Amino acid sequence: MKFRLLSILVIVVFILSSCATRKDLVYFQDEAVNAVMYESKPEQLVYKPDDLLTINVSAADQDAASPFNLPIVANNTNAIGAQSAPQMQTYLIDSKGNIEFPTLGTIKMGGLTRTEATEMLKRRIAEYATDPIVNIRLANFTVTVIGEVNRPGTFTVQDERITLVEALGLAGDLTIFGERENVLLIREVDGKKRFAHIDLTSINAVNSPLYYLQQNDVIVVEPNNARVRSSTFNQNNSVLISAIGTLTTILAIFLIN
Repeated sequence: MKFRLLSILVIVVFILSSCATRKDLVYFQDEAVNAVMYESKPEQLVYKPDDLLTINVSAADQDAASPFNLPIVANNTNAIGAQSAPQMQTYLIDSKGNIEFPTLGTIKMGGLTRTEATEMLKRRIAEYATDPIVNIRLANFTVTVIGEVNRPGTFTVQDERITLVEALGLAGDLTIFGERENVLLIREVDGKKRFAHIDLTSINAVNSPLYYLQQNDVIVVEPNNARVRSSTFNQNNSVLISAIGTLTTILAIFLIN
């Protein structure tokens, strides 16, 4: 009888300390890795108000192209003894979607993709310079990752394209307490916030239209139940757990004897 009670006690302790399973932690687990090749294409970036653009114009005759470039300015730094590095000025898209471009004046950029904006500027500049080359980059493409990740923060993306997994990688991946089945994505569409939930334990996540992030996307990794329960932990809990452990040990010795 004593041995049976002791066995039950050990089993209960084991169950309480073994709540996590492989299903709770492993990414993309519902399909074999080589079973299906999914194709997920990023949406073309569309410029909108408050975007910061760098636009560089060149041509065979650089003197003809120079009126369409902003002057290079020094990048101020607070470091003692550091030299200021040259930096391209940016164009801010205003609330109406316009920028003020040298020589050409007011130009509508909001609502255009980079391809469309590039072709439009080349046509306009071709009236003044032969075979112009236009290079446009978005200077403030950022994504924010917060919640149960190792390095939460806002990250600047240089190549204007990033996946959900790459963004989580920049944030140091999810902690062991991150809820992998319910990652929240917040995105602004036409001036309104949109919310979506992504299950990272499903291989279908890589085929989702949300897999490729857009500028100013916010990823929120929610805490799992273990983290929520631990949030109520206080100093008195440690004393209680220690007392329970001591009583359990005494009970086990008593039952054996």
